[in-house]
Amino acid sequence: MSFWLSLIFCFFTFASSSPPDDPVNCEFGNTMCTVTNSYGAFPDRSICKAAKVEYPRTEAELVSIVAAATRAGQKMRVVTRYSHSFPKLVCTDGKDGTLISTKFLNHVVTTNPEAKTLTVESGVTLRQLIEEAAKFDLALPYAPYWWGLTVGGMMGTGAHGSSLWGKGSAVHDYVTEIRMVSPGLASDGYVKVQVLSETIDPEEFRAAKVSLGVLGVISQVTFELQPMFKRSLNYVMRNDSDFGDQAVSFGERHEFADFLWLPSQGKVVYRMDGRVPLNTSGDGLFDFFPFRSQLSVVLAIDRSLEESEESLEDANMKCVRAKLVSSSMFLMSYGVTNNGLIFTGYPVIGMQNHMMSSGSCLDSRQDGLITACPWDPRIKGQFFHQTTFSVSLTNVKSFINDIKALVKIEPKSLCVLEGSNGILIRYVTSSLAFLGKEEKALDFDLTYYRSKNDPLAPRLYEDYIEEIEQMAIFKYNALPHWGKNRNLAFDGAIRKYKNANAFLKVKERFDSLGLFSTEWTDQILGLKGNVTIVKQGCALEGLCICSEDSHCAPTKGYLCRPGKVYREARVCTRVGS
Repeated sequence: MSFWLSLIFCFFTFASSSPPDDPVNCEFGNTMCTVTNSYGAFPDRSICKAAKVEYPRTEAELVSIVAAATRAGQKMRVVTRYSHSFPKLVCTDGKDGTLISTKFLNHVVTTNPEAKTLTVESGVTLRQLIEEAAKFDLALPYAPYWWGLTVGGMMGTGAHGSSLWGKGSAVHDYVTEIRMVSPGLASDGYVKVQVLSETIDPEEFRAAKVSLGVLGVISQVTFELQPMFKRSLNYVMRNDSDFGDQAVSFGERHEFADFLWLPSQGKVVYRMDGRVPLNTSGDGLFDFFPFRSQLSVVLAIDRSLEESEESLEDANMKCVRAKLVSSSMFLMSYGVTNNGLIFTGYPVIGMQNHMMSSGSCLDSRQDGLITACPWDPRIKGQFFHQTTFSVSLTNVKSFINDIKALVKIEPKSLCVLEGSNGILIRYVTSSLAFLGKEEKALDFDLTYYRSKNDPLAPRLYEDYIEEIEQMAIFKYNALPHWGKNRNLAFDGAIRKYKNANAFLKVKERFDSLGLFSTEWTDQILGLKGNVTIVKQGCALEGLCICSEDSHCAPTKGYLCRPGKVYREARVCTRVGS
């Protein structure tokens, strides 16, 4: 019932909702601060502290801030307006560091329509970037589907859309120049501003394109754009019997192809999406339903139902509700409209700037949290894990077949993913960025329930999700998304990048004192320590892979056992009644 209320509300949704809170909160002015992400919790649920936060409004102010912190030997990390990364990329070590927010570095610097380039500050959001380009009949060809990301955030984590065409779907591969502010020597005034490009500084440029924030602060970025174009979109739901074969080849036929896989239902939603001439009739708009503002009371009811299913271990109701979600979303075209108001049928044809990304829950007035983005931590709403990784196209068919084998063992097991619209699967390609994708691959994005108050609470069929996660990372050597995973996905990940050493050499040149590095970045880069945290219940939230029962929830019947298909996996399995 709550889901239907939510969907009905979506049709009459306001153009605004309560805006997301600032991820940085301070006790006294801009000092004694804590920082979190937009979901209100990191994978290990730790609270990250900093001595102060700075809000530069110009590059000159940014240079002054970095110089002062370098002179004082203070650790620094960059935080964006909405802070969407799941891992602890915004955290400084201890509580004496400085946070540098790009919230007000949100200006367009220059546009060159003839050269088809656009230079912006790093705090500009994807939405601003898309809209500014459109003013000059230009378009960014590929981008993430959520437009609340900032340019600096996308560069930091390698954010992408879905395509095998052109240079691929990663935003950073359409960047031609980066201005980076980094620590300097005393002779430099304790700060350096470097302008990087492929032609002049290829090594430094390739490191900066996906930097994890360890090289300094990106001040400005120049994008290479394309003439505006239109897209023609059609969603088709099919049986998944031949999905392994289709997944390998479908992206070659459709430029913006992606998939929503519903493995427990044995179905796949194919996105047939490609360019059409600019004079093709159509004024379509993509306003994805889950990214719209929703009534907080509806979200609370929906969350209560989800919590009830988990506490009662009610797989049947979980599957019923998941089927309702997925079928309703498909019937209502996921929020696509033919004219910005209603959906009248496929194909939906619209301008690239109206079809590539959305996030209308950010169009915000204060309404006392009557409405909000569904994951706003200030309300009782969505709270979830995300596991996201890229599997090489050469291994995709085998990986898909392994997941099907798990579903065959227990058909209801992956309903836990389908309540979040299933597994989102997007195409990516190899990148020159040192920490970018290594080859053509499919990026699998799994979103699933997380207990908000109890990190020791096991999840329904969590062993199946853990087995998929370990199967991808270890059996198929998948690359983790830098901004979306639990700790264990990063275990040994840096060794999968052939240019990792080249990246670390650039890091040493840019920040030899490690002022922009932290314990977490040292761990994921393989420099010091390990990303896994071994303690009681650590496997329940992906902080470790279980090696003994205490890493699961033995008092609740969850013990550490081998995987069912990938026997090398070690997962928390419900044993007994």
